[in-house]
Amino acid sequence: MASQPNHKPPNHPTILIYGITGNTTKAKLWKPAARLMEWMTEHEIPFRLAPDVGLGLVKRELMAPETVRELACDDLPDVCDVLVSFGGDGTMLGTAASVGDRGVPILGVNIGRLGFLADIEIAQIESAIRQLEAGRYRVEDRTVLLGDAGDGVHRFALNEFVLKREASGTMISIRVEVDGRYLNTYWCDGLIVATSTGSTAYSLSAGGPIIEPGSGVILITPLAPHTLTVRPILVPNTAIVEAVVDAHGESYTLSYDGKSFVFPDTHSTIRIQRAQHTVKLIKLPDQDYFDTLREKLGWGR
Repeated sequence: MASQPNHKPPNHPTILIYGITGNTTKAKLWKPAARLMEWMTEHEIPFRLAPDVGLGLVKRELMAPETVRELACDDLPDVCDVLVSFGGDGTMLGTAASVGDRGVPILGVNIGRLGFLADIEIAQIESAIRQLEAGRYRVEDRTVLLGDAGDGVHRFALNEFVLKREASGTMISIRVEVDGRYLNTYWCDGLIVATSTGSTAYSLSAGGPIIEPGSGVILITPLAPHTLTVRPILVPNTAIVEAVVDAHGESYTLSYDGKSFVFPDTHSTIRIQRAQHTVKLIKLPDQDYFDTLREKLGWGR
């Protein structure tokens, strides 16, 4: 499903329960998260928190153990209406994976570097919660890809799937069909199949285009192709992309949103298509994708 940036929340007031999660390996997480929870408590805004976040707050003496025991929840998407994810884009991908197809929207707070997905800055977080409480926000539905490697495992990616050689110094051959129509056989280091959301991730560093998230396309980007005229190509996000990999006796990897699987079989087929569910991202009224691009990529500086 394509992004729907104009989808609006209900106009009637609702009580939202917030789930607070984040990247516990980042030192920048703890004080802002503790301040937010203190502020939410003062304003009687209900929230729960991920157990690892709670444990870290207790270790740093930023929250009492009995409070954490009361508020910690093993599965935030089951009990919360909104997830507040502190971290970078990698953290957001992990949060999206934890939500799965349950449709809980995510508000990303950037404590990383770029932050295309986590695009609320720490200084904005209290203002952002106020706007959510007032119903002044929109929800963007972002396309998710489903990958089928023939092993019965459903793999989902908000950003991209990547087929890549495991050994250095050798290329792999990847024959690609789109809706049963032959596209090309790529001699390359690997191949990226990305969503519009993922166009600013790995594909961008490989020379792929930037795609506005509502464009409704799937991006196919080769990694270091043997033929220079082979370029990235866009296909509709209703398409089914089949990649037949010949790794010439070597193993290769299938990566998806930071997870990797090594194929010992050197000749196999990967089927990638749009998933039935989307990832829902919360955006505030003053947020605009093009503003984010200019800011994060430093255009005009």
